[in-house]
Amino acid sequence: MESLLYLYIFTWTVRKKINMQILTKRLTLVCLSILFLGLCISAQDVKNDLTGVSFRYDEVRGIGHEKGCTRRDPSDVIKVENTFYVYYTKVFGRAPGYWGSLCYATSGDEGFTWEEKGEILGLGKEGSFDSQATFTPNILFAEGKYWLYYTGVKPTPGNKKGEFENNSSTDITALGLAVAGSPEGPFIRIRKEPILKVSPEPEKFDSYRIDDASLLYRNGLYWLYYKGRSRVHGQGGPAHTQMGVAYSRSPGGPFHKLGRPILPGSHEVLIWPHGTGVAALASLTSTFEYAADGIDFKADALAAKVENRPNAPGAYRPDLSKPVVEGEGLKWGISMVHNGDEAYLIRYELTKKEQSELEK
Repeated sequence: MESLLYLYIFTWTVRKKINMQILTKRLTLVCLSILFLGLCISAQDVKNDLTGVSFRYDEVRGIGHEKGCTRRDPSDVIKVENTFYVYYTKVFGRAPGYWGSLCYATSGDEGFTWEEKGEILGLGKEGSFDSQATFTPNILFAEGKYWLYYTGVKPTPGNKKGEFENNSSTDITALGLAVAGSPEGPFIRIRKEPILKVSPEPEKFDSYRIDDASLLYRNGLYWLYYKGRSRVHGQGGPAHTQMGVAYSRSPGGPFHKLGRPILPGSHEVLIWPHGTGVAALASLTSTFEYAADGIDFKADALAAKVENRPNAPGAYRPDLSKPVVEGEGLKWGISMVHNGDEAYLIRYELTKKEQSELEK
């Protein structure tokens, strides 16, 4: 019920000019719908789906290992007509994405063979929040357009050489957004400023880093899941990364934060519609998690242990092109292989273990 209250407050914020009686009726319908949908599939049903799951990996052509080059942090995969699209960070001579820009590739065989098409979004203008790097992209098709969400960072404030230090105090990140009429661009930034910034209060879970956007259309709102790190954790921050969520009535924003973390141990954000709820892969705990309402992952934690999980994965998400009420679950996607300054992308697919294996 707490999550319903947050949705009530958000809806009131963005529609406060509407007549109170009309607003109350509509909120009642929304809440009843959420309650009904949340009861349609239980956490146990999801646990049965995700228990005994293993990951099979396949090398890919086109965006696999390449000497002197890093490809990392792939987006979710979308399908447009007969073509699959993935977006990712590309860096030369370094491993971290803080020196990268965004590229994309296409596939005609469900992600086994890719053709790299080139850069899809470069750096922002000097002085902008994304003038050092653009990285960790994700994609959504809505309102007849393609929306490319990404993380941006600028050179370290006060650095005399204008360089990026990757420190643990002032090198904050933010989420940007570009839009195009085609999945192949050209993508144009919708504004100079980020669509989501770090929280100004140092103690907040997302006061230092905001990163790794993942989108979902649900109950008439666009849900933007992201990971956050706090300034109070300093250099130990990555181990304290948590997932948060923000909402908007439009894919272009404005987005309003829920204001608190919803899933600990989630350094890499991977969410997808599963049944009538939302499932997630918590990377630091290597567990599948589930929230019937899309928010409360903690009250009845699924904690389905994952073996050999993918790194920084994106999932094939048909719902990103055509929203669904009930999701089919996680099938396959693209993840990365850590390999020093030559990280590369790989395909993963979920397989169910045989009952005899589970009983061992």
